[in-house]
Amino acid sequence: MPPRNNKRRRSGGRNRNRSFGPKKKVDQDGEEKAVEVEGEISSVLAGTMFRVKLASGHEVLAHISGKMRKRFIRLVVGDRVKMEMSPYDLTKARIVFRLG
Repeated sequence: MPPRNNKRRRSGGRNRNRSFGPKKKVDQDGEEKAVEVEGEISSVLAGTMFRVKLASGHEVLAHISGKMRKRFIRLVVGDRVKMEMSPYDLTKARIVFRLG
């Protein structure tokens, strides 16, 4: 009778060598492409969320980037902002800069 091996493989866990979900599109430098747009804050919502109106007339839901939160940058209705939008979901954005 062969000796019993006490080492058992884990079963039921996720495979750590695979990545799930959609692949991100990257440019030549290896960075993910983000669409940069400018807009004007039309309303302030709860939880540091904002409704921003673009020059094209569309309105998007935007939140403040972490660096702006860290520096306590305040935004009010009427401020012009620069935002980054994912090419996958053009209804949401991240505010990265306050223009004034």
